Amino acid sequence: MIVLENVSKRYPGGFEALKQVSLHIARGEMAFLTGHSGAGKSTLMKLIMLMERPSQGQVIVGGQNLNRIPKRQIPYYRRHVGVVFQNHHLLFDRTVFDNVALPLAIAGVSPRDIGRRVRAALDKVGLLNKERLNPVALSGGEQQRVGIARAIVNKPPLLLADEPTGNLDPELAAEIMKLFEQLNQVGVTMLIASHDLALISHMRHRMIRLEQGRLLSGGHHAA
Repeated sequence: MIVLENVSKRYPGGFEALKQVSLHIARGEMAFLTGHSGAGKSTLMKLIMLMERPSQGQVIVGGQNLNRIPKRQIPYYRRHVGVVFQNHHLLFDRTVFDNVALPLAIAGVSPRDIGRRVRAALDKVGLLNKERLNPVALSGGEQQRVGIARAIVNKPPLLLADEPTGNLDPELAAEIMKLFEQLNQVGVTMLIASHDLALISHMRHRMIRLEQGRLLSGGHHAA
């Protein structure tokens, strides 16, 4: 599902965020990306989201070489990749329903289908009864679940989460991780960046460790 071949990313000024990283994540797998702050986790995520391009090497997602996707086709590619951020980027002047519906509205989905798909996504994250509320009325954990519903409403085969529990207390963080596991069980490939080793170390999923832009361990799927 995700293949990186000798990927390096150098920013203007010479800072090398990733150095010769090779990585394989199988379709349907759930894996954690760990490492210190500045290890290269967010850069790696941005390459998979096509927010950045590698300076060297190949990034292949779902059999597509991202280096060959022209700029104008990036929005179409992103419809197949759900993204959950630490700061969920919700729109506080819109309802929960409207926040989750946004990707579908942008994609030109019919209003009838939007209603059905938004409610299915909210049901998955346990917020079906809160669709008319403003996100301000929700707890931090509920706001993060709205962000997850928005990320999965397009039914993407791949879900990326960048420090999704960074702002949550341990109990809520464990709840969000359990939700990710449930999504993974229905076939969604998941890559989750997290520095919370206490939380993820007992979850029995592969841990991919970066240090100063280099891959230390966990690069290849165990057959």
